[in-house]
Amino acid sequence: MSRHKVEFTSTEGHTLAGALELPDNGTPKAYALFAHCFTCGKDVVAATRIARTLANQGIAVLRFDFTGLGSSEGDFANTTFSSNVSDLEAASLFLARQYQAPSLLIGHSLGGAAVLAVARRLDSVLAVVTIAAPASPSHVEHLFADQACDIRQTGRAPVTIAGRTFELGAELLEDLGKWPLTDTIAALRKPLLIFHSPVDLVVDVTEATKIFKAAKHPKSYVSLDDADHLLSRQKDADYVALTLTTWASRYLKLDPPPVQSQDRPSVEPAEVLVTEKNTQFLRGLYSADHQWQADEPEDKGGSNLGPSPYELLLMSLGACTSMTVRMYANHKKLAIEQLEVRLTHRRLKTNKEGGSGIDSVIERKISYVGTLSDEQHRRLLEVANRCPVHQSLMGEFHIQTSSPYVASDQTDEL
Repeated sequence: MSRHKVEFTSTEGHTLAGALELPDNGTPKAYALFAHCFTCGKDVVAATRIARTLANQGIAVLRFDFTGLGSSEGDFANTTFSSNVSDLEAASLFLARQYQAPSLLIGHSLGGAAVLAVARRLDSVLAVVTIAAPASPSHVEHLFADQACDIRQTGRAPVTIAGRTFELGAELLEDLGKWPLTDTIAALRKPLLIFHSPVDLVVDVTEATKIFKAAKHPKSYVSLDDADHLLSRQKDADYVALTLTTWASRYLKLDPPPVQSQDRPSVEPAEVLVTEKNTQFLRGLYSADHQWQADEPEDKGGSNLGPSPYELLLMSLGACTSMTVRMYANHKKLAIEQLEVRLTHRRLKTNKEGGSGIDSVIERKISYVGTLSDEQHRRLLEVANRCPVHQSLMGEFHIQTSSPYVASDQTDEL
């Protein structure tokens, strides 16, 4: 999975900032467009995690900041639900021109109402998904009911929502009432999947019931049980993404994702978790956002279902080397292409003072295509040796090991 920063222009002429999550393994099977909640941005936890999981399943996802939010231009106080719908149309047009028109729309909270409003206008869309969405955009008025009079009298007023203060304009209040979505949902005529938690404290689950009743078949509803409105837990976001992909595969004519044999364990940011997947050498490798596995070759007693620990070490060094060289080349505007790093590891017996020993030797070969001077080439190799992983391996490591288990008082020798 790779993330690309993108920009496109709204119908009002503002530059909107987006992030396009692309799968690593070839051409995307389909493109999806994600609409975030009312005062959120493209990097809200739910949008980020769902987009990454979908990308890992082969579906590219564009998420972007609506006008006036995040890194996008414009004044949020001047935005309306109608402008959100227009922003979605601009995002769809951008995808169609630069990549491929979206076949899947996903909307979270008020973004869910927005995708319901825009779906019929986009011929490329084959399926629609809402997450914790209201049946009407006017539902958000309860978030600032106490300030509604001030907003109408003065034209705009500050409002605090979820601990953050925004200025809202009177145009928003007037516009929200212009979008009764019941008839729009009934005329959708596209497959619809509704996710909602029965304990959602922001958008009551009765809103999902209204959407479901208004929609025509094919329609589906999935309860998120004890999930919160923002899907702040990793397992909830992953469940939505994987269930969504399986459901959408029927309508987007995709192969469904493989069934997960067990729930993904919870991992904190900056932490790595390694678990046993069998009693031999197969191990699960997890970070907060990614998962992999390690194993040993069959001739070492393993099942060869993943890289060995030393192969993973070489991959780490190689990845860091490649990234560091590319960063330097881009900064210096050095035209190099097809950058590759190949690494091998050997253990050699050596004769040292006081007896023999074993040294680890890593051979690293860097190749690229480009016309550089001898000095530029030499400098690139120097930069490669400064990659953080290289520096760590050549420095002095301090590994502090602990365990929650307390040794017994037994003193028998093993």
